[in-house]
Amino acid sequence: MHSDNPTAAILVIGDEILSGRTREGNAHHLAGVLSATGFDLREIRVVADDNAQIVAAIRAFDKSLGGAYDLLFTSGGIGPTHDDITADAVAEAHGTTVEIHPEARAILQARCDRMGTELTENRLRMARIPVGAQLIDNAVSGAPGFSIGNTHVMAGVPEVFRGMVAWLIPQLPGGSPVQSDTILVRRGESDVAEGLKAVAEEFADLSLGSYPFQDPSGWGTNLVIRGLDSTRVAEAMAALKQRLDL
Repeated sequence: MHSDNPTAAILVIGDEILSGRTREGNAHHLAGVLSATGFDLREIRVVADDNAQIVAAIRAFDKSLGGAYDLLFTSGGIGPTHDDITADAVAEAHGTTVEIHPEARAILQARCDRMGTELTENRLRMARIPVGAQLIDNAVSGAPGFSIGNTHVMAGVPEVFRGMVAWLIPQLPGGSPVQSDTILVRRGESDVAEGLKAVAEEFADLSLGSYPFQDPSGWGTNLVIRGLDSTRVAEAMAALKQRLDL
């Protein structure tokens, strides 16, 4: 599918994801948001809570650092515990240091005051922000994320992550949302492969895919056509139905 939309990558950070202890859903959520708002997601990577791995991934992805993509979104590792090392790794990747951000500290202090709790050293870790970064609002739990270069750093807790995404994405210049159409056929992939290939060659500017499944009624295949022009998508779907005698 040809597109001039901004390109993006997602970096998921956390040992708990790699161990299978936690089911990852943040990348899935953000992928849907990006597609709907005109960003072309090109890659998703999961790394451990390891400074060198995080730094290497950021440098590989963030175009402002010579990386491959216009935008990088991260999830995880900005909490209050010893293994929350994302802020330090992001700072290293971007050639800066981490300091207590005055506005982030004030946000945390105000939340603690409302809850009648103390702003402890552990809680204050969540105000450690790379110098030069801008804060990402967190309406759920207060502790902010941050943006530096083309890297946007968000929490790993799903509810908090979604809140940050909802605030951040409208701030970014997107492109054309992806248009898609799907048809379900009660045939295996091998039975539709030839027709799908022919239509894909005819409509080379679009993306065509087949996704088999099995349910109580037997085998089937979802055929999906994606593109930026709804008219072209509709034309391709009509051609596909004709090819498959649907």
